[in-house]
Amino acid sequence: MTGFKDHFSTNNAGYAAHRPTYPHALADFLADAAPARTQAWDAGCGTGQLSVLLAARFRRVLATDASAQQIASATPHEAVTYRTAPAEVSGLSAGSTDLITVAQAAHWFELDAFYAEVRRVARPRAILALITYGVLHVAGEEVEAVVQRFYHAVIGPYWPTERRHVEDGYRSLPFPFEAVEAPSLAIEVSWGMSDLIGYIETWSAVRQAEKAVGRGPIDAAQAELARAWGDPEARRMVRWPLSLRVGRL
Repeated sequence: MTGFKDHFSTNNAGYAAHRPTYPHALADFLADAAPARTQAWDAGCGTGQLSVLLAARFRRVLATDASAQQIASATPHEAVTYRTAPAEVSGLSAGSTDLITVAQAAHWFELDAFYAEVRRVARPRAILALITYGVLHVAGEEVEAVVQRFYHAVIGPYWPTERRHVEDGYRSLPFPFEAVEAPSLAIEVSWGMSDLIGYIETWSAVRQAEKAVGRGPIDAAQAELARAWGDPEARRMVRWPLSLRVGRL
């Protein structure tokens, strides 16, 4: 790995607290597709949102991330072993793994080196799944308009270039594997306004905007969100459609 771009360690506690959890149906699909349920590797695991779900379905889960701070904030689980390691040099044994997942992280990897590592650690007919969720949608026309305007217009210029791969559902990433059809899935949560703001504050573009122009535009958008939301304790449905690239080795 020649250059780890760390956009998240400065707010790893916020990331752990406010990033949404993947649906159980995703873990069920992946476990059913894998040739066995002995070992899964969650590469670029962050604070373990998917790792813990996989642990209910696999005997062992190895969860790696290049950020030591993310690993330090990861959710403990008796079946999950967390390790600070780049995805391209995992330290896993050859031919040991039934499932390899990458959730919301593949766009940061050096894919040729990562795919070589996947082929090295995979058992025959193992599954590789690249998983991403893009722009959220919030119930309520006025609130949705505020959120979309903030995402695209206010902080749009501050997203890293790799973000384009998230927005196109990883369709532009090379994926030289036998394709496996995936179901249509989404993350859905019922959030109050503070939950949504906490999540927005984890965005790398927010951090970059803050450095470039200060908090003014961010605070103004949050005030606009508060006016549109109404009762801050009211809960609204927030939804992220999932995009999956799934392949068999």
